[in-house]
Amino acid sequence: MNCFWFKNTGKRTMPAFSQLRAFHYLLQSIKPKRTTFSTAMPAPLPISVPIIASNEARNLPRLLASVHGWVAEIVVVLNNTTDNSAEIARSYGARVETSSWLGYRDTKNLALGFVTQPWVLALDADEEVSPALKTDILNFFATAQADSFSGARFPRKVWFLGRWITHGDWYPDLSLRLFKHSSGKWAGSAEHDSIQLEGPVTRLEGDLYHFSNPTISSHVQKMVVFSDYFLKRQLEAGKTEASILQIISRPAWRFFRAYILRAGFLDGFPGLYIAFSTAFSTFIRYCRLYEHVTPKTPSGHN
Repeated sequence: MNCFWFKNTGKRTMPAFSQLRAFHYLLQSIKPKRTTFSTAMPAPLPISVPIIASNEARNLPRLLASVHGWVAEIVVVLNNTTDNSAEIARSYGARVETSSWLGYRDTKNLALGFVTQPWVLALDADEEVSPALKTDILNFFATAQADSFSGARFPRKVWFLGRWITHGDWYPDLSLRLFKHSSGKWAGSAEHDSIQLEGPVTRLEGDLYHFSNPTISSHVQKMVVFSDYFLKRQLEAGKTEASILQIISRPAWRFFRAYILRAGFLDGFPGLYIAFSTAFSTFIRYCRLYEHVTPKTPSGHN
């Protein structure tokens, strides 16, 4: 039986089985090596996330899910809470502390005292870290920007009346929320607290999502609260009078700035509502100041 593949022409040829074995070795030599991937989870970033909350069971799951697993520590400070916020927080690995209400600024500074990591990502219960912002923060540490900056600010984008607001007075609303624990603290007024930070700050492009006004009713209710803060701040600063010119011109300017200069009209009806409501809120604030200096009862009337 002929055991050669090729016709015997007088030259020595390789037997068929030898050819097959050589072909097998050739395939083995060019077969790509299998790449193995580690299934270990990356170490969490050295970030603490302090959150103050009161009856925020509706909002906390969204926020906590957006930071769980990639930050080293989450601390939820509860005040006057009657819902199951504590159970929700613990289910995401958060540490729960309690405190009396000291106002936004001072309660947030109290929360800073509970955290242990060198970096802080300060968030509110009605916020959420977007995937893009998470990526930016991961890159901030991966590219050693954390060695060059003391903090980072990023835009905050509000969901309102069925759409994301991307113009007007509500966007980009740059917020400094990521900072070195040793260099920053909460400062500012009662209604407009902000981080006071020592050192250089960079900007990240990803949005921090904000779900602050689920309904128009909830937004309108805040106008009264903020007018109280405004009146108190003005009186503390010795400003006890509001002229008719201020009452007319300041709301008009706020509408023009929000709707025209900052292109609020591009956000459709929500943009129109925001511009009008901002103007009206300003009108109410200065009317409160005017009311404060007017007589409370008719002259000579007991």
